[in-house]
Amino acid sequence: MSMPVVDEAANVLADPTVYTDEKRLHAALSALRAGNPVARVEVPGYKPFWALTKHADIMAVERADKRFTNWPRPVLMTAQSDEMQAAVGIKTLIHMDDPQHRVVRAIAADWFAPKAMRAMKLRIEELAVRYVDRMRDTGGECDFVGEVAVNFPLYVIMSLLGVPESDFPLMLKLTQELMGNDDAELTRSTPADETTNALIEMFAYFQKLTESRRAHPTDDLASTIANATIDGEPLSDVDIVSYYAIIATAGHDTTSSSISGGLRALIENPDQLDRLRGDLGLMPKATEEIIRWVTPVKAFMRTAAEDSVINGVTIPAGDSLLLSYVSANRDEDVFDDPFRFDVGREPNKHVAFGYGVHFCLGAALARMEISSFFNELLPRLTSVELAGEPELTATTFVGGLKRLPIRFTLD
Repeated sequence: MSMPVVDEAANVLADPTVYTDEKRLHAALSALRAGNPVARVEVPGYKPFWALTKHADIMAVERADKRFTNWPRPVLMTAQSDEMQAAVGIKTLIHMDDPQHRVVRAIAADWFAPKAMRAMKLRIEELAVRYVDRMRDTGGECDFVGEVAVNFPLYVIMSLLGVPESDFPLMLKLTQELMGNDDAELTRSTPADETTNALIEMFAYFQKLTESRRAHPTDDLASTIANATIDGEPLSDVDIVSYYAIIATAGHDTTSSSISGGLRALIENPDQLDRLRGDLGLMPKATEEIIRWVTPVKAFMRTAAEDSVINGVTIPAGDSLLLSYVSANRDEDVFDDPFRFDVGREPNKHVAFGYGVHFCLGAALARMEISSFFNELLPRLTSVELAGEPELTATTFVGGLKRLPIRFTLD
């Protein structure tokens, strides 16, 4: 048993800008996996944490949900933002541990179950046609992110919630501000102020939606959440709005990042584009590879509930751990040639959706949206190329491309 070697490479995980430079990011993560897979990180502005970069170590922590808890620090944020969120009192599914997590998750679980997904399939396929048509109507050149990728999953998740279409632009703005508050281009002011303002605005919006659904319930997820009870008692206003917020943000930004990042990967790997276009039966495997390749959720945090040992390193009770999903999804011990994009990759044991009790609630919906979109796009796509440099979002949590300029011909 030994203490880890101090390694400057681990500090990049607290630098949002590193996620805009994939070469630098993966060089650092590869070095950590090889030489310091459980690394102590102490950088100004953040509470200290341990960075885990090996797939096996991350899976071990995910499985031991009693020993490594989500509360009180599920996401890497600055110390200032940690304090702000604690003061606001927001506690979403990602902040909760069992048994509370199990009970609260069950409120919306039926909306994401296989039966519900089968019922939604036709509607999602119709929306895929709409947004591929919209892509065609741009005239053969567009920013794929801003004009297509962010709107398709936004429409799906907001329709599921029951948000009127006239309010979709507001929801897009608020979700981008919440998820993109580390990116200077996406913020209104300082990151902490930005998060506070977006949370306040989102809370106000969803509070009105709750009042409406309690007075006049409808057949949508918002009504289910607004009228839910636990042990005969309704959810608190903060709990209800927190539930809406995690559904709205997690159900939108992650999928839009996967769709845009998937298209970029296909453009940059034309052999795989041709392979998939020639055999759409590969789409289920291609969807998993897109999700692995993009890994839109970069990391989650856990807190050690007791003294523990991970890969020979002692983690004292109360210390925080960062689970680097981006690193785990390029782990050479798990994936053959992990830096090769392979639409037929099998097996594909990626951890992009997490694992165990906190496995992503909307995973089946995300998979359906990605596969439906590319099943519609690829048979109609006769050519596609980059029309400029792709740009990635600065983040330490959820993100992907913020611009993907492309030139294409489409039937």
